[in-house]
Amino acid sequence: MADTRYKQIVDEFAAQIRAGHLPAGTRLPTHRKLAAQHGLALVTATRVYAELQDMGLVSGEAGRGTFVKDLSLPLGQGVDYPTVPDGHTDLNFNNPTTPGQAELLRSALRQLASEGDLESLLHYQPHAGRTRDRAAVAEYLKRRGLPHVQPSQVLMTDGAQHGLAVTAMALLQPGDVVAVDALTYPGFKLLAQTLHLELLPIPAARNGPDLDALESLCQRRRVRAIYAMPSLHNPLGWVMGLRRRQELITIARKHGALLIEDAAYAYLANDAAPPLAALAPEITVYVNGLSKSIATGLRVGFIVAPEAHQAALERCIRATTWNTSGVMTALVCRWLEDGTVDRLEVEKRADASARQSLVTQMLAGHRLIRHPASYFVWIPLGEDVRADLVASDLLRQRISVSTALPYATTPSAPHALRLALGSVSMERLEEALKAVRRAI
Repeated sequence: MADTRYKQIVDEFAAQIRAGHLPAGTRLPTHRKLAAQHGLALVTATRVYAELQDMGLVSGEAGRGTFVKDLSLPLGQGVDYPTVPDGHTDLNFNNPTTPGQAELLRSALRQLASEGDLESLLHYQPHAGRTRDRAAVAEYLKRRGLPHVQPSQVLMTDGAQHGLAVTAMALLQPGDVVAVDALTYPGFKLLAQTLHLELLPIPAARNGPDLDALESLCQRRRVRAIYAMPSLHNPLGWVMGLRRRQELITIARKHGALLIEDAAYAYLANDAAPPLAALAPEITVYVNGLSKSIATGLRVGFIVAPEAHQAALERCIRATTWNTSGVMTALVCRWLEDGTVDRLEVEKRADASARQSLVTQMLAGHRLIRHPASYFVWIPLGEDVRADLVASDLLRQRISVSTALPYATTPSAPHALRLALGSVSMERLEEALKAVRRAI
């Protein structure tokens, strides 16, 4: 009888929410009040809200209560929709390009077609990449703070996301515990869900994770790996200093944890401390790619890993893609060799800085968390402002933004917006920021 009543209450709430009788943002009764209203045990009232949350209809927020979610916001907003409809302004995903990049690609393709052994690029490549390509990446990484990396340590991948997938598949097992920031890259969350990894959130401290909290986690649980973005964190924009990196490495070594270093945005933090892979090469797998520094459509990335992990990683590259595209990899590695990538990185740091200056101007008075040369900004919202309602309002104005939900690894997400700045013109960005200011 109790189960029947419990299901009836769930169905009643679901019907009222879907019909709009309980609008988005409505605060539902407390668990105790719901139990008293319907003659339920407290544990049963808790089950009602848990099921509604599993259905995507409500969100439970620690210290605030249970609220009706805005159902007009697409499920997976900020993760599952890498493109926005025509005519919409995309402040959700970064696709930073600079003027002349299309012509640069045309020229490079013509040069590739007229020089070298084009026929060989049409065949299977070595699973870890050609020797010349791995050497080009190694030389590039020496300029990016990894002076001792050898070509034999480099494995070519189809972008940084593929590199993360290969790393997790090769070196972790279902059920393994991975410590991650409480707000982290959604692509790694999705990967963990797919591979059945357990994510333990590390609270944020100033300019990095709370390392005391990480130590406590490692003492309580067997943490197999720590996923980190020391330069430059997405979405909070922090760059960890040398001392904090060394403290993180000490914890990882003490507890036998693998470090997975995601350096996708590291090129924007030009004055950062050395990568974790330079400070602790024996326990760090370094993952990077050229999607952000060149273009998202050029899916070329790379892993730098200790020798002990090379064979397992190479097997996973073979299992997932056999080898990277010979034509695309050759083209990109030419750009690494001739300085094109270095030049594009300089241009994009300047472009990102200019966009952050515009954000400072247009959102003056709001709390902004960001790096001064990054392509995104994090905006915590006030206690009386709900992120899903703001995002829905902007979506109706044909502006796509992300809430904190895709980034959160905690049971409840903070109310905040993450704006990607690198996919629209400066003029369109200015108009979009005006709309964001009004919506907040």
